[in-house]
Amino acid sequence: MLRKKLSKEDSPKNITNIEKQLDANDFIVSKTDIKGNIIYCNEIFSNIAGYKTSDLIDANHNLVRHPDMPCLAFKILWDLIKNKKEFFGFVKNLCADGGFYWVFTYVTADLDADKNIVSYTSVRRKPLKSAIDTIIPIYKLLIDAEKSGGMGESQRVLNEFLQKNQTSYEEFVVNLQKGE
Repeated sequence: MLRKKLSKEDSPKNITNIEKQLDANDFIVSKTDIKGNIIYCNEIFSNIAGYKTSDLIDANHNLVRHPDMPCLAFKILWDLIKNKKEFFGFVKNLCADGGFYWVFTYVTADLDADKNIVSYTSVRRKPLKSAIDTIIPIYKLLIDAEKSGGMGESQRVLNEFLQKNQTSYEEFVVNLQKGE
């Protein structure tokens, strides 16, 4: 019997304010093909997201994208990993029941012997509360900028914030997770 492949359209429509949290020693691991379709995920991922592992396989990773996430965050992610660079960032993910969970994520491209990208691997862990408290208002500014002026305006707002704080995106997010 053929099963339906889950997509963003299958994400819950009734979003709640119920937060789930990873334990300090939990690591979520997933691997996607080059289009973002999940080809592997560990049990911690399926448990916190609220989906059966078998339902997550072949689903696009954006199934768990929470609407509180600025599109710019994913543009930065894809721009970096498609160029074989690492991505670090804070992501609010959507659970199957409409709840959410925050992660500090690391994503990298997986290369074959000829240095061609064949897949992507993501490892996520529990973020510091202080980091999330800092990132929430920034993400709200970016989302508001996207609503009023699109991705370009969101990028301008982020660039202005980084310049004002004399840091790069990478330094900013890594230092937040370090508690600095």
